[in-house]
Amino acid sequence: MLPATSQPVVAALDPNNAPPDPVAAPVPEWIWGPEAAKGGEERYFRMTFDPELPAVLKTENPSSAFIWAACDNEMTIYLNNKQVARNTVWGSAVLVDVRSGLVSGENVLAIRCKNTEGPAGLALKLEIRRQDREPFQLVTGEQWKSAEKAPRKWRTRDTDIKAFTSARVIGKYGIEPWGTLAASVPSQATAVENLTLLPGFKAELVYSVPRGTEGSWVTMTPDPKGRLWVSDQTGPLFRVTLPTATRPILVEPIDLEIGSSQGMLWDADSLYVVVNSKDAKNKSGLYRLRDTNGDDKLDELTLLKSFKDRSNQDAGYGEHGPHAIVKGPDNLLYVVAGNFTSLPDPIAPTSPAKNWAEDLLLERMPDGKGHDPTIMAPASWVCRTDKDGKKWEAIVTGMRNAYDIAFNPDGELFTHDSDMEWDIGAPWYRPTRINHLVSGAELGWRNGSGKWPTYYPDSIPGIADTGEGSPTGIAFGTGAKFPAKYQRALFASDWAYGKIYAVHMEPKGAGYTATYEPFIVGKPFDVTDVVINRDGAMYITIGGRGTQSGLYRITYTGNESTVPAPTLKDSRSAQARALRHKLERFHGRRDPAAVSTAWPYLNSDDRFLRTAARIAIEHQDPSQWTERALGPNPPTTSINALLAVCRGGDKSLQPRVIEALDRLDLTKLTEEQQLEALRAYGLCFIRMGRPTDAVSNSLRSRFNSMFPHKSVSVTHELTELLVYLKSPTVVDKSMKLLDGAQTQEEQLFYAFQIRNLAIGWTPQLRDSYFRWLNRAQQNYRGGASFQLFLKNVRSDAVKTLSEQEKVAYAPLLKPVIEAPPEAAAHIPARKFVRSWTMQDLALKLQQVKSGRSFESGKSAYAAVSCVKCHRFNGEGGASGPDISGVGARFQPADLLESLILPSKIISDQYQATQII
Repeated sequence: MLPATSQPVVAALDPNNAPPDPVAAPVPEWIWGPEAAKGGEERYFRMTFDPELPAVLKTENPSSAFIWAACDNEMTIYLNNKQVARNTVWGSAVLVDVRSGLVSGENVLAIRCKNTEGPAGLALKLEIRRQDREPFQLVTGEQWKSAEKAPRKWRTRDTDIKAFTSARVIGKYGIEPWGTLAASVPSQATAVENLTLLPGFKAELVYSVPRGTEGSWVTMTPDPKGRLWVSDQTGPLFRVTLPTATRPILVEPIDLEIGSSQGMLWDADSLYVVVNSKDAKNKSGLYRLRDTNGDDKLDELTLLKSFKDRSNQDAGYGEHGPHAIVKGPDNLLYVVAGNFTSLPDPIAPTSPAKNWAEDLLLERMPDGKGHDPTIMAPASWVCRTDKDGKKWEAIVTGMRNAYDIAFNPDGELFTHDSDMEWDIGAPWYRPTRINHLVSGAELGWRNGSGKWPTYYPDSIPGIADTGEGSPTGIAFGTGAKFPAKYQRALFASDWAYGKIYAVHMEPKGAGYTATYEPFIVGKPFDVTDVVINRDGAMYITIGGRGTQSGLYRITYTGNESTVPAPTLKDSRSAQARALRHKLERFHGRRDPAAVSTAWPYLNSDDRFLRTAARIAIEHQDPSQWTERALGPNPPTTSINALLAVCRGGDKSLQPRVIEALDRLDLTKLTEEQQLEALRAYGLCFIRMGRPTDAVSNSLRSRFNSMFPHKSVSVTHELTELLVYLKSPTVVDKSMKLLDGAQTQEEQLFYAFQIRNLAIGWTPQLRDSYFRWLNRAQQNYRGGASFQLFLKNVRSDAVKTLSEQEKVAYAPLLKPVIEAPPEAAAHIPARKFVRSWTMQDLALKLQQVKSGRSFESGKSAYAAVSCVKCHRFNGEGGASGPDISGVGARFQPADLLESLILPSKIISDQYQATQII
C-alpha cells in the first residue's frame, strides 16, 4: 500500500512546457479492477486516444508531452507498444517525457500493474501541449479499460477490446490512503537510438532497471532455461525471465541473503556466485546456491572459499576485488580477482604459477598519488578449483585488475586487463590489453613505475593493446546467431568510454595475434557484462557505481549466414598449441620425462613454447637440469635455461651464471636474443645479489661497448644495467639520449633512470638535467600522477647533491610553480544561491539537450572550482576522477546526482583514508 505523504508534486519549471499537475483540473482518478484488490494481483489497463497531431511531428508541435503516473505497487507503462516508464518505488509518482513516442492519429496507452498486498490503484495524467491550441489532456477514470490477464496484443491497436471491462473508480487523486505524492523522474536506461552498431546488428532495450529497488547490475549468467541471473553491485541477486510476445519481463529477487556479486556461473544444478563485499552478511568469497527440493527456487547457500584482502585480515573487496567465474574445458572452475585480493589460502603445490617476485633491478617509484604502493606480486590472478572449492591452484599472475575471463572454442583462456590511467605520459604507462592466459603465465604488472616491458622473457605479452579504458565483461561469440566472423570474436567491454570491441584473433604458433574494431558504441553506455544466451542473442548490462542500469539484447538481422561457424583450420598452429599443452602438463608436478621432453623447446622461436618449456623445467628437481643449463648450449637455449637457474635463486651459482652469459657474443644475437640475455643478467643480480667489484668492472666494459644501441629497447636495458653497475659514463650518454629523444616518455625514461646516481655528473650535466625537469613540469602533460612523478624524480635527484651543489644550483631547484588551468583563470567566484536538491532540478533533465551554452558550462565548471580537482581533456587537478568522456558512461540523472550528492558514490581510488 502507498503511504500518505504531505510532499507536494514538483512545481512546473516552464509554463509553456510544464509537466502535468495532478491537482489541477482535470484531476486523475484512482482506478482498479471491478473488485477489491488482492495480494499478488496483476491488472492490465489501456486507453486509446487521438490528440490530433500533425502527420509529421515537428520540434514545436507538439512542444511537449508528459505523463504523470502513480501505482500501488508496481507499473510498467507502454505507449504504442514501446515501454516508456517503469516504477516499483510505490511511494512516489513518475514523470516521463513521451513526446517521441506519439504518432499522428490513434495512440495506445497500456499499463501493466501489480499489487503486492493491501489496497491497489492506478492514477495517470497525460498532457500534450500543441501549437496554437489548448493542451490535450487525458486522465484515468471509468472510461479506461481493464483486464485480469493480458489479452493477445493488448498493447497494440489490434487487440480484442471485448477482453476488457470498464475500470472501477476508487476516488479522485488526493484521497487517502495515498494523499498527494512526490514525483520523480523514472529510471530509464540509454535509448537504443543512442547506440551505434556495426551494419546488420540490432539492439533492443529489454529492461530499464529501477535503481530504487533493483540497483545497478554488474554481472549476469544464463541458466539452462535461458533465464538470466543478475546482481546489483551492492545489493541482491535477481532472476530475470525474458519477455516474449505474450509475456512481459519478470524480475524476481532471490530469497537468500547474498548479493554484491561481480561474477556468476550457472553449472549443472548450481549457481556459483563470487561475492565482492566487506559489509554483507556473506562477505567476499565463492558461494554455491542450489535448489534442493525441486520447486525452481534456490534455497541452499554454501560458502566454498573466502577471499581476503592483501593483508589477509579483512575481506577482499572493491573495484580491485574478486570478480568473475567461468567453467573451463577441464570441467573445473576458474576465478579471476583484482590486485587488491590475496590468493586463496592454501594454494596447492601443484599450481602452475609460483615463485613470483617483484624482480625489479632498480628502485621503483611508487605511484605519485599513493595508489597501491603496498600491492606487490602476484597482483591480479586467475585460480582454478573443483566444483566443491576444495583444491585451489594458481594459474596466472601479474595482471593489474582483470575483471572477466573467457575460453575460446580451442579451450584457450583470455582476459581484457586494465591500465593505470594515472600513468599516462610516463614511459611505464601500459594500456588496457587483451591477454592470452597460458599456464603459469606472469603478465608483469607491478605498481608505480615497476611495470615490466613486454619483451621480458619471464613474462607473456599481450596480443592487442586497446588503449585507455576500464575493461569489464567479456565473452566469445560462440553460440551466437551472428556471421561467422563474429561467432569467433571476443567481445570486450570498456566501461569508461561506452564501447564493446569485437576482437578478431588469428592463430600464430602456440599463441594468437589479434585486431579489434568497435562493435557497439553508446553515449552513455557504461557496459558491465556481456553474455551469449541460449537463444543465440547477445545480452548486455550497463550500470556500475550506482548508475542507471539497463538490459539490452543484440541480434543480427543482416543478410550473412548465421549457421554455426566451423573451427578455423590451421594445422601448424593447432600442432603448436597441442605441443604447448603437452609441456604444460609438467607444470606443478615432477616427472622423470619432463626435462628431456621440454629441453629442446627452450630453443624454439615461439615465445609461448619457450615459456611453457622453461616453466616445466623449473618445476623439476634442479639436480636434473642445473648443470646442463650452465654448460654450453645454443644461445636461445642457454638464455632461457639460465633464466630458470636465476629464478631458482641459489646465490652460490651466480659466478657460473655470469660466466655462461658472458660466453654469448651479444653483438651477433638477434634483437630478441639480446633483450632476453640482458634480462637474464638483470634477473641474476636481482635474485642472486650484486656481483663482485671485479665482475662489475668487467660487465660495465661489456655493456658500455654496446651502449647506446640502434634498438631503443636494447638501449633501455643497457641503461638500467649500467646504472645498476654504477658506470661513470652512463649519465653523460643518457643525457645525450635525453636531448635527442622525440617524445616526453622517452625523455622521462632517461631522466628517471639516472635520478639516483651520484657519480658521473659534471656541472654542465647537472644544469641541463634540472633545466629539463623545470621545462617538463611546466610543459608536459599526462595522467593524474604525471606531475607528481616529475616532482618525485626531482626530489630523488636533489638527494644526490652535496650541500655545496645545492647552493650552486639553488635557482634551478626551486619548486616549479604550475600555472593554474586555463579554465580557472580570471573567473570570479559565484555567490551562494541555495542548497539545491535532486527534486529541484530533476525535471530540467527533460530539456538538457536543448538551449545549452558550453561557454556558460565551462565558466561554471571553473567558478565553483571543479577544475581544481578534476581533469578534463588533460587540463585540471588530479585529486578527483578524470571526467574526460564522462558522458559515455553516465546518464544525465547520474551526473546531476554526482553534482548534488558528490559523496554518495566514491570510487576506491579516490576514497579518503584516515590515519590513526
